[in-house]
Amino acid sequence: MNNKLLIAQLCVAFSFPLFIQSAENVAETASVNMENVLEVGRENQRLSASSQDKIDATERQTDKIVNEWKAVSKQVEGLKVYNEQKRIQIKAQIELMEKLDEQLVQVVVMQRQIPPLAQRMLESLESFISLDTPFRLEERQNRIDIVRASLAKPKVTASEQVRQVLEAYNIEAEYGRKVDTYPQTISIDGNDLEVNILVIGRVGMFYQTKDERSSGRWNNEIGEWESLSGGYTKAIRDGIRMAKKLTPVDMLMMPVIKGEA
Repeated sequence: MNNKLLIAQLCVAFSFPLFIQSAENVAETASVNMENVLEVGRENQRLSASSQDKIDATERQTDKIVNEWKAVSKQVEGLKVYNEQKRIQIKAQIELMEKLDEQLVQVVVMQRQIPPLAQRMLESLESFISLDTPFRLEERQNRIDIVRASLAKPKVTASEQVRQVLEAYNIEAEYGRKVDTYPQTISIDGNDLEVNILVIGRVGMFYQTKDERSSGRWNNEIGEWESLSGGYTKAIRDGIRMAKKLTPVDMLMMPVIKGEA
């Protein structure tokens, strides 16, 4: 019995150091494992932080791309509206060009017709002057000659030709609305007289000598001058003074041949 107890004590005595060593090994192993776990945890944290940074960067890049896309989308929408407006304008311009082409053809035709028309108008005006009361006849005929010479010049445009003819017409029309006077030498019964001519529109043309002793009128029916009685001397003299703006315009009692008024 004592021997068994002794053997047990010896076993315990020998096994206790082994137990202590084993416990130390376990503790050391646990410490190493814990350090590994902590290192893994720290590594996971670093990886997590790095991943979050990447996620944040990706999110920022995504936001930037989305904002750029929105801006580009707005520009695209604006360009669509702009292009639509331009298409409408281009269509309108094309239609206008087609109309202008048609008008150009008509203009060319009209340009070809204008010179003959201007020539006919000038001939009509010249014929009218030859049949009209012969006041300022040389001046009026010279105007016709100047316009005719202009119509013969190739460098004068069609519009300028028409303008000159119409201007001649306007001047002739103006003669019928005013009272005019000018000096002239006329022939009566074979005698040349220095007289003052009085033209009252196209109602009548009269003369009066410088000494106011003789007065008369132009008779379009016979194409000659004829003398008037002394009763019209004052009226013709007053008319001449009115035409020269020496006296105010007033009523005049003048002889008018039937058909002149």
